[in-house]
Amino acid sequence: MKYSWFGASGTEANEAAMKIAKLYTGKTAFIVAVKGFHGKTMGSLSLMGKADYRAPMGPMYAGQVYHVPFGDAEAVEKQLEVCEKVGIGVAAVVFEPIQGESGAIVPPDDFWPRVRAATKKYGVLLIADEVQTGLGRTGKLWGVQHWDVVPDILTVAKSLGGGVMPISAVTTTEEIFQPMMYPNPFMHTTTTGGGALACSAAIAAIHVTLREKLWEQAAEKGAYLMPQLQNFVVKYPHVFDRVTGKGLLIGMHFKNPETGYKVAAGLFKRGVLVAGTLTSAQTIRIEPPLVVTHEQMDELVNRLGDALAEISRTM
Repeated sequence: MKYSWFGASGTEANEAAMKIAKLYTGKTAFIVAVKGFHGKTMGSLSLMGKADYRAPMGPMYAGQVYHVPFGDAEAVEKQLEVCEKVGIGVAAVVFEPIQGESGAIVPPDDFWPRVRAATKKYGVLLIADEVQTGLGRTGKLWGVQHWDVVPDILTVAKSLGGGVMPISAVTTTEEIFQPMMYPNPFMHTTTTGGGALACSAAIAAIHVTLREKLWEQAAEKGAYLMPQLQNFVVKYPHVFDRVTGKGLLIGMHFKNPETGYKVAAGLFKRGVLVAGTLTSAQTIRIEPPLVVTHEQMDELVNRLGDALAEISRTM
């Protein structure tokens, strides 16, 4: 992959990825995941796997969008087979390597290799939405590298600007990118995308990521933190459902949204900022900077333990 188009947000990058797939293949349908999250502009919103954000907006993207359970390779294979049999042209299959907004959901190990094989079999592009997983977050430079898969199109944002500057990119091969340049190089544009200041920040972020091997730090620190969080699942089975994730993309899943809100409030009260999720309300994400120290992680565990003990006494 050598050609990139730059935007200011992840949803812009995913919009561009959809357009590139349609232009290159001449097809219009997409296969995506239940509880997937790809942004909230109308095209990327059409790929979202949760009704809360889709239903209020009315009709979505006019082309066909088919949702399958995330991690179910057989469902993807069957959907591709059905579309082939009934003559529905699928432009691309679009997944996050690990679902972020759904709560750091890791698919089975056979999922990505089987999906890659199926897309090649049916002549369909594979798009990896690395907006949340890219540039080291999961313990690999790219999330799909956990399964040795190379997609046809990759989108990235968030960490591309060092978590500070608004910049995103969609990257693909020279062949697939051609329809974005010829005959009309203005098929997808944005006023501020690729601005000099944002690109300078992105170049710096890439250099630091590679120089410091931040994906290795994420892998090591995730391996240090995850077992400690898993201990809480055992200690508080009436509070926790499970802990999921890879590297420093971690999801703490609770029995219900109300419990999740209580845990988040308990952490806020103790000076720990955590993020909820947009497609899984009972989940809290742990996504510290990749340069987080072991001392800071220990403090998180201590304060989380205090919050859980307080909540457990009231249940």
